[in-house]
Amino acid sequence: MGELSAKVGEISSILSRAYELQRNGAFAEAEPVIEQALSLDYENREVLSALKCANYWKDKKARLASISEPFDQAEYLLKTWRSFMDFLEQIKDVFDPCLYSIRQWVFGVSLECYLQILDGGAGSDADLLFSIGRCYKGKGDYDRAVEYLEAAGHARPEDAEIICELADCYALINEVRASKAFFREAFFIDPQRVDLKLLESLLIRRLAERVRELGYESPELEEWIPVYGVVYGVFNVKRELKSLEYGKLRQSIFSLENQYEEEEDQRTKLAPKLINRYFWLIDHYIHTGEDREKIEEVLSKVKRIDPSIYEQIAN
Repeated sequence: MGELSAKVGEISSILSRAYELQRNGAFAEAEPVIEQALSLDYENREVLSALKCANYWKDKKARLASISEPFDQAEYLLKTWRSFMDFLEQIKDVFDPCLYSIRQWVFGVSLECYLQILDGGAGSDADLLFSIGRCYKGKGDYDRAVEYLEAAGHARPEDAEIICELADCYALINEVRASKAFFREAFFIDPQRVDLKLLESLLIRRLAERVRELGYESPELEEWIPVYGVVYGVFNVKRELKSLEYGKLRQSIFSLENQYEEEEDQRTKLAPKLINRYFWLIDHYIHTGEDREKIEEVLSKVKRIDPSIYEQIAN
């Protein structure tokens, strides 16, 4: 028993050294260190996972060295991070210490690149502010992330991607009410602009997983998330629409309803879009004290499109 415990401790120590190397981007150097741990236990799941990850990023870092411009380097790293998320889904075993070390390097280097552009006087447009905010979030500095994302949001107040990242950060700093409101807003504006792979908060990840378990995959998954967000009581923080917003909502519903009637082959795709808007219309009627008759009229439309959704919200 003592020998086994000693081996486990040695493997843990070796992996700690490897993760420190990865945190500094030394993936080629981390690989032989991890192989030392593999020689002690060739079936250890964390060791096998760490070796695959080191291999993956060793090749990507070699490619990074051939890119000269800071902006291009940062964009390459973030694009590669998204691909890495797909890679992790394939290998199944993902261990937080390994993932954390890689995350610190990827978002740390990307942040340095973007800040270099900002300090170089290239301007502080919404895209750059958003990218800096996302990198701070990736590094775990959520307060700084909120600072930059809010600045980006002021420049582009109807950008679903910015709003969604803000919602994610609010959840991570335990501002749950703000998080729910912003997530609901982002999925209303444009679900397809929401990058689920980059979201970290359990609030949205659990909701997405529950919807995925119902059989939905991207891009339909993103369209159904706001619907089930209401059904499951996650998107329960709501706001009153302004007059102009109400007009746009009615216009959007009218257009989608016509499309739904005329294009039968598109009804599966249009259903969640319409139901999501119906939910917003119902909330507006409740906020403004409209007659129950108007609310029932909208509910009947939900029932016609998807009886199961109607049953879950009507009961």
